Amino acid sequence: MALSVVSAAPFLKTLHMRSPVLQGRRHTLPASEFRSLSPEDAISVFEIEREAFISVSGECPLHLDEVRHFLTLCPELSLGWFEEGRLVAFIIGSLWDQERLTMDALTLHKPHGTTVHIHVLAVHRTFRQQGKGSILMWRYLQYLCCLPYVRRAVLMCEDFLVPFYQKSGFKVQGPSEITVGPLTFIEMSYSVRGHAFMRRNSGC
Repeated sequence: MALSVVSAAPFLKTLHMRSPVLQGRRHTLPASEFRSLSPEDAISVFEIEREAFISVSGECPLHLDEVRHFLTLCPELSLGWFEEGRLVAFIIGSLWDQERLTMDALTLHKPHGTTVHIHVLAVHRTFRQQGKGSILMWRYLQYLCCLPYVRRAVLMCEDFLVPFYQKSGFKVQGPSEITVGPLTFIEMSYSVRGHAFMRRNSGC
């Protein structure tokens, strides 16, 4: 199935915020920009991810080769937030075709699936505690609501992150069957189909 994101353009349009002119000079890069990621962004993505997760859990959701893998196969299911051209936060997703996540979901992209598996959301350390993770997730979910082939989004997270994702509208599905070393996870789901009215009222 060919994946098209043309209908979702309103949510992926570059967001420009006017910067003040300092001493007669203008910034040549937009102050804030949202766009899909590409394989060329993989190293920046992995550096943020590694710092964010290794210090907390000792494990990265995606290794560098897996980041490149998903950004090659399904870049349209990623979203990066750039400030002055610098990546400050990102989400990487892929398609899945089963009701619950299995170990295969960690590395596979199922082109005919209707579920978006959100592999990772991470924010650069100097931009944390500013609400950027919540804003990026909100924008990503609005974007998914414009993709007609997407029925829902799923993710797995550690217990302490459940309230964060609940605030974004995710519901707990129960313990995940996936474990990574000693780590266990909660699986959560967001109904995109249940927000179909947004497609009619969002210009998608």
